[in-house]
Amino acid sequence: MPLTDPLGDMLTRIRNGQQARKDSVVSPASKLRARVLDVLQREGYIRGYTEEALGRHAGLRIELKYFEGRPAIQHVARVSKPGRRVYSGSQDLPRVRNGLGITIVSTPRGVLSDSEAREQNVGGEVLAEVF
Repeated sequence: MPLTDPLGDMLTRIRNGQQARKDSVVSPASKLRARVLDVLQREGYIRGYTEEALGRHAGLRIELKYFEGRPAIQHVARVSKPGRRVYSGSQDLPRVRNGLGITIVSTPRGVLSDSEAREQNVGGEVLAEVF
């Protein structure tokens, strides 16, 4: 059965894995998922990820991060969905928890966090919010 929202599926796997106190979770691989994981790693929400073979397909093993026994990601939500795309200019990017969290944005210069997009003065599709 094909997935209608692959990025939402990966975010749900991360959320469920942290609630279950797993060390890592596995998600099917794609370029968009890898770029989103790059942003999460740069911002310190995950320890890292590696590509591995899952039978005929490639997968991403995501190393989850905990701080003093609590998950590093308290909240992760998909903003732009397949049925409703959300776009924002560089100056109108939403701030999550007054700057304590991040918004992940797909821009013409790649997938960036909201602060990186503001620095480069680019807007785009708001993919997800994390804190």
